[in-house]
Amino acid sequence: MAETTHRNVIDLVAPPHACRHCGLLQLCDHGQVTTPAIEQLSAIVRHRVPLARGAALFHEGEPFRSIYVVFSGAMKTFTCSYDGDEQIVAFYLAGELVGVDGVHTGSHGSSAVALDRASVCEIPFEKLETLAQDIPGLLHQMLCMMSKEILQDEETMLLLGKKTADERLASLLLSLARRFREQGYSAQEFHLPMSRDDIANYLGLAHETVSRLFSRFQRQGLLTVRGKHVCVNNLAQLEILAGVPGAGAKTGRAGQII
Repeated sequence: MAETTHRNVIDLVAPPHACRHCGLLQLCDHGQVTTPAIEQLSAIVRHRVPLARGAALFHEGEPFRSIYVVFSGAMKTFTCSYDGDEQIVAFYLAGELVGVDGVHTGSHGSSAVALDRASVCEIPFEKLETLAQDIPGLLHQMLCMMSKEILQDEETMLLLGKKTADERLASLLLSLARRFREQGYSAQEFHLPMSRDDIANYLGLAHETVSRLFSRFQRQGLLTVRGKHVCVNNLAQLEILAGVPGAGAKTGRAGQII
């Protein structure tokens, strides 16, 4: 693979932007939360719960008590069938929130496991609710968080129900690229935190199919792949392949995000 040209590639072990781009604190960029309010929020956060690869943060059916922000590493959530088969529901990167699925029912609807060595910040939900009564902007952000979860669920349903195998993988790569960009990292060069098996499970495809697709995307010049390291060479074509409306309209000559 050619020498790396992007220097802002996410480090899955200790990303420096994790706190700045925390899902709860993003609203402070818009001036909706004062410094004292941020200090109040920080006071209820239990920082950096460490997790080894494969360690569970919580299990499906457990009582819901807290929501979590991924500080470093990455997580996956999954449900299990009566036969014990695992179905991955979502992947979470640094700065993203995990566990909000338990707000309505009072118990977690899925299990959360670290994809690699990871750490999370725990936020007791009862304390967060109390604090939100004094910080109107925080309540708004909580609603935005939940709305985002709903939209992601809808995207997943569309991904699995309507798209071809090529479109599914292209859509996942674009989703990861967008989310890395939102965290302040390169959208065109990043490390995949999940295995090929995890990708296949999430997309409803066979492992062999995912491997063939990565090889095909490389031959077509869309990607350069070495292990889990991915470089998107032609973002515009990847958007077209994923069926993005108006694909290519927001990209430059090299397919870079403008």
